[in-house]
Amino acid sequence: MPRLDNQPWMLAARKVIDALEMVRPGCARLVGGCVRNALLGEPVADIDIATQLTPDLVEKTARNAGMAVHPTGVEHGTLTVVSKGVPYEVTTLRRDVETDGRRATVSFTHDWAEDAQRRDFRMNALYADGDGEVYDPTGGGLDDIASRRIVFVGDAETRIREDYLRVLRFFRFQAWYGTAAPDPQGLAACGKLRAGLAGISVERIWMEMKKLMAAPQPLAALEAMEAVGVLDQLFVDAKGLKLLSKLVGLEMDRGFKPDPMLRFLALFWKDAAAIREAANRLKMSNDERYRLNWPAQDETPLWGGVTDAEVRAAIYRVGAQTVIDRAMLGWASTGAADWDGVVAIASSWPRPTLPVTGEDLLTRGISEGPAIGAALKQLETAWIESDFTLGKDALLALL
Repeated sequence: MPRLDNQPWMLAARKVIDALEMVRPGCARLVGGCVRNALLGEPVADIDIATQLTPDLVEKTARNAGMAVHPTGVEHGTLTVVSKGVPYEVTTLRRDVETDGRRATVSFTHDWAEDAQRRDFRMNALYADGDGEVYDPTGGGLDDIASRRIVFVGDAETRIREDYLRVLRFFRFQAWYGTAAPDPQGLAACGKLRAGLAGISVERIWMEMKKLMAAPQPLAALEAMEAVGVLDQLFVDAKGLKLLSKLVGLEMDRGFKPDPMLRFLALFWKDAAAIREAANRLKMSNDERYRLNWPAQDETPLWGGVTDAEVRAAIYRVGAQTVIDRAMLGWASTGAADWDGVVAIASSWPRPTLPVTGEDLLTRGISEGPAIGAALKQLETAWIESDFTLGKDALLALL
């Protein structure tokens, strides 16, 4: 079996493992994403620990070791243990007693193999002890790491029926970690059971979609989603992957960081009604809805060959992000390099504030009420037309 090289995050996690193993040697192991990513050479973020100890014993042991404990998912055997400011999710080994496609009733176990059988993918069912020795209870996780394949633990349909969100997770993991073609059995199961996604909360679906869209190269996974009907199941009004493919190519060619929101927008580009419906149905945040809805509005004045002054006027009216989004999708759609200048201006030009206020107009004898608003609007129009060069005195002189 391979071993994990000692890494700073492992040395810190070892303090939690050592504390738990004061009760029973060998009762705690690293599990899941941290082991997977370490073996793949990917960055490690969240650190999960599996243990044979029951939650009450985990809590008692951790507190005795001077660590804070939070019952974040105690009904499923999960506690968050905080050691030196770093949170670790510590979960008792478990098996599913009953599932309904969204949540599970579990019972605790001491059997590592039994715990592994309830996990989603074989590469996520790898464990490592405090010394870095890796354990592969399913017998396929290490092979999947070596070939970068995403394969369900056991029967794919059974795993999906336990939690239908695993349909989306299959494609998300394919986008991030899969280099081989999607596993045929897993892909077929996702297509067959795609209707089960209708019972999953839209918040969970949107979270998975954002993660998928943030992958450096999401297209192969999205094409597989499209091929088996999952994309249409989720977004019947999507316009296909053609523009998204061009956008990803543009990002790679110009060194732009992947933008999951812009990529999602590319699925519906210039269909404001479809974008609005998707944003509302997925219960996006207000900021996310604003981000998606504004660029799709036809009144945003941008086109290829627009002057720098016109770009600045557009930034002032609708904001830099909206201008960047429209420019990036226009650039991807047409391939015209003159959009480069639009993006450059929108990324660097600070949106100014009108130098005249209502208070200034009151001192000039303009009465309160609609007259103030009308005068400010006229001065703002003149200011924009001057490319924001008119100062306060010059604007007041126009009165």
